[in-house]
Amino acid sequence: MSIEAATQDIHAFAQKARDAIYRTIFLRRDVRGQFLPKPVSDAVLSRIITAAHYAPSVGFMQPWNFLVVRSADVKRRVHSAFVRAHTEAAEMFEGEKRATYKTLKLEGILESPVGICITCDRSRTGPVVIGRTHMKTMDLYSSVCAVQNLWLAARAEGLGVGWVSIFQQAALQQALGIPKGITPIAYLCVGYVSHFYAKPELESAGWLPRMPIEDLVYFEQWGCRDDEALLVRQLIRDQAAAQAAADVAPLEPATA
Repeated sequence: MSIEAATQDIHAFAQKARDAIYRTIFLRRDVRGQFLPKPVSDAVLSRIITAAHYAPSVGFMQPWNFLVVRSADVKRRVHSAFVRAHTEAAEMFEGEKRATYKTLKLEGILESPVGICITCDRSRTGPVVIGRTHMKTMDLYSSVCAVQNLWLAARAEGLGVGWVSIFQQAALQQALGIPKGITPIAYLCVGYVSHFYAKPELESAGWLPRMPIEDLVYFEQWGCRDDEALLVRQLIRDQAAAQAAADVAPLEPATA
């Protein structure tokens, strides 16, 4: 018996299940332009929305709602709100960054068969919430956890998800009829795709590289690095392995 097997906690999943979870995490991508017209069934949508609803939330307040968009007319209104903000955003960059930005495909609002807007009702359980008494933004972070749950569940189902965040908040609220007191967290484009990329599109486009994980880990106090620590060495190996697995995955058949 290996040392790892001997020390495995009784609550750990079986190796096959653990592998599936990590595979889903490492192969998740922000999808923009690969959506297929194939419809997403209610059964699949139900599973991924249920997964989102089981996200952790501060004080168990469950501040989220899930607004499902299938109407072409509503999608056009959302897309118009995106175009206005996208045009403004381009002017915020300079030189080559602006030119590159204008070439990027940053949404699939019209192409994806389903849109899901996840929101946060910050007043859902009253003004005093366990865990939010001092960090008032914890309800927003809770809703982001719901986004991540949905995203990972969708990837496991073979669905692509694209998070569109280039909106004026008021314009998105107007397009979707969201009341002023409700905060839109994420407009997600959801659907089956022709393929997933080995790397995030912004990384492939040269916008930014993935940061080396060893540059992001400190010990005991902010800024204190230990590049010789065994943990750091293991992190470097695991990051390399994760990328190597992603590089191979797009070449595998969908049933693998």
